[in-house]
Amino acid sequence: MTVTSPRDVRSSLGAYVLPGRVADPRPAIGQARVAEQIGLGTVWLSERWGTKDIAVLAGALGQATDTVRIASGITHFQVRHPAVLASMAMTAQALTGGRMVLGFGRSVAAMWKALGLPQATNQMLVDSADILRRLCRGEKVSYSGPAGEFPAMRLSDLPDAPPPPLVFAAIGPKSLALAGAHFDGVLLHPFLTPEAVARQAATVRRAAEEAGRDPAAVRVYATVVTAPELPAREELEVVGARAVTYFQIPGFGENLATANGWDVEALTALRSHPLMAGLRGAADSVFTRDQLREVSLSLPPSWLTSAAAVGSAAECARRLHDYLDAGADELVLHGSTPEYLGTTVAHFGEPSSARPAEPA
Repeated sequence: MTVTSPRDVRSSLGAYVLPGRVADPRPAIGQARVAEQIGLGTVWLSERWGTKDIAVLAGALGQATDTVRIASGITHFQVRHPAVLASMAMTAQALTGGRMVLGFGRSVAAMWKALGLPQATNQMLVDSADILRRLCRGEKVSYSGPAGEFPAMRLSDLPDAPPPPLVFAAIGPKSLALAGAHFDGVLLHPFLTPEAVARQAATVRRAAEEAGRDPAAVRVYATVVTAPELPAREELEVVGARAVTYFQIPGFGENLATANGWDVEALTALRSHPLMAGLRGAADSVFTRDQLREVSLSLPPSWLTSAAAVGSAAECARRLHDYLDAGADELVLHGSTPEYLGTTVAHFGEPSSARPAEPA
């Protein structure tokens, strides 16, 4: 048995800054600088209106860092006019020296109904991606279809920078296939086991091949909630509280459990918890982390340990290798901000953290 050579940290690992709810976006600057210092390749931003606007944060982080890629994980096509979105993308590319990655998602019907915006269909997503790419290349775009009515659009000035890669967040088979056929990458959801990541990566690459694309050109990003070196209570606050925010959503929780091959009936106990009665919207917009930790005790403990990276820094590093071995190209570490990830990243780069290779 031989040990596999260490993977390059910068091409293999990224991390979220400002995970979850925040009242002050300024810590993102320090977190991004730490991410760069410890060798991460990408910092990810989840957009939440009020304190986490993608455009503003990308501009700030682009000037505070020199090498890390800056990725939206995620925003939505519907919330910005295509010309405004393209202008944002190319201005950010110019400011960062071409370090932007734009991640998009579908979200849920209730959100679009509340906002008075159209729900995303597959064709709308495909057309929106095509429109954005064309505008970023400097083309004049006239379009009438599911994405809207746009008689004539063009960016008046373009920087000497390429259009950013477009990534699509997906969990179900149709969305995974959409990403493989039409996007530059796919962002997989947190709380997937390595086995589920392997299945989803295969679906994406098969769809790319069927669309006549190079499967290797579609980058697979697997999101892994990572909580190294924490006492049990704090670990559950990081991992369990975040799990609740996903599994509580009707339909979405079922999709996530099904992707892992878990019994969806286990969600009944979570949603029957007294704190969840009558809840509307996201749980983390209502409850404290401590309350979410209490609710998370309703989930099977194995769900939290088998679909995240927990334990010592060395154990977390080994689990990250499991996800890459399963078929992910890059991991997006979530839950713990970069200042808590340095030791795990250091272990990840050591040959001993990689699984032994099979004998020839």
